[in-house]
Amino acid sequence: MVSLKRQVPKVKDFAPLLNFKAPQLNATARRLSGAHTIADLRQIAKRRTPAGPFDYTDGGADHEISMQRARQAFLDIEFQPGVLRDVTNIDKSTVVLGQKSALPFGMAPTGFTRMMHSAGERAVVSAAAKAGIPYSLSTVGTTSIEDVAATAPAARKWFQLYLWKNRDLSLELINNAKEAGYDTLIITVDVPTTGNRVRDLRNGMSIPPQLTLKTLLDASYRPAWWINFLTTEPYAFAFDKSGNGSLGDLVSTLYDSSVTFEDLRWMREVWKGHLVVKGIQTEGDAERAFDYGADGIVVSNHGGRQLDRAPIPFNLLPRVVDRVGDRGTVMLDTGIMSGADIVAAIAIGADFALIGRAYLYGLMAGGEAGVTRCIEILSSEIERTMKLLGVTSISELNPDHVHALTRYVPVSPSRSPSTA
Repeated sequence: MVSLKRQVPKVKDFAPLLNFKAPQLNATARRLSGAHTIADLRQIAKRRTPAGPFDYTDGGADHEISMQRARQAFLDIEFQPGVLRDVTNIDKSTVVLGQKSALPFGMAPTGFTRMMHSAGERAVVSAAAKAGIPYSLSTVGTTSIEDVAATAPAARKWFQLYLWKNRDLSLELINNAKEAGYDTLIITVDVPTTGNRVRDLRNGMSIPPQLTLKTLLDASYRPAWWINFLTTEPYAFAFDKSGNGSLGDLVSTLYDSSVTFEDLRWMREVWKGHLVVKGIQTEGDAERAFDYGADGIVVSNHGGRQLDRAPIPFNLLPRVVDRVGDRGTVMLDTGIMSGADIVAAIAIGADFALIGRAYLYGLMAGGEAGVTRCIEILSSEIERTMKLLGVTSISELNPDHVHALTRYVPVSPSRSPSTA
């Protein structure tokens, strides 16, 4: 056995190893410095946010099968790297709907964002502007169209619309967005009625949250959230410019179960900017969306929050791309929790990706700084994955870089699975 030869340590030998860091006095920065993945941000968010808002963000419909399968699809991929490539310089930028984005993803529209953190939509659009990526404001965002625009005048802003039963009100929203400088209108089409959000039902979720015995107990563990909620201005819904609306108004007037592709034709006539249809879940509907004037589509099952057991967007994407060809922009959302997921989505055919829960975890974890940390994490993961794949630009990514180890293989009901 080899014996160790020992000696008395000398100061000059161990002095270079000493690396004491000054303590970080900013509590938010201190928390976020320990977040290295989106999962880390989620854990911080869960500790700091009341159960109702957190579960509203984190949960899905019914048994949450759609949500879990969408995530699993990204886990069930195998990358095919090329080696001995010069990957010294990496370009993560791309062009989406005619303009450059510094990264191949943008911020998806999310409802009631100030419920997750009082900085809400302002924090997200500000972080997006600094990162050079698009931000999408939801119809049910809790900051007005105008206030979001004023917060980040230089940001590229998209507006998401649920087509109202009252078309005049829809038209007013469209005009407000146009006047405020939004260049893209996203029509969400997979909400003829709201999904069955079981977590919300169990939590007695309301918007805004109500002070009950249960929420007061929850507040005792998360005082910062409640202090912010109680000491900042009331929610101002993006759909309610006057500030006089209520959640009851929203539920009764927002979702129109009679919307058809003919309504999309009308939207094309009244909106002269880029028009995107979000919620595409079949190849045929993807093709029809372009037939009726869309410039782009988002392959999405609404984050698993609408129809449970819906098609898996990542698995559906290649078939949609094959069907529509180069007719317009094809984007993907649902299930994205890492930069590697975004790289995989681009490789199999997406032009762009949208993230929702990922940045909301960041928002709950630390406001605007948390959203920025989310972007930093994804950007770093994108760059690292591209280098390890041997590519230097987004345009180099292609299906040869990804093999899907798909465990879910759709079988037509008209035939039995092969037994060969």
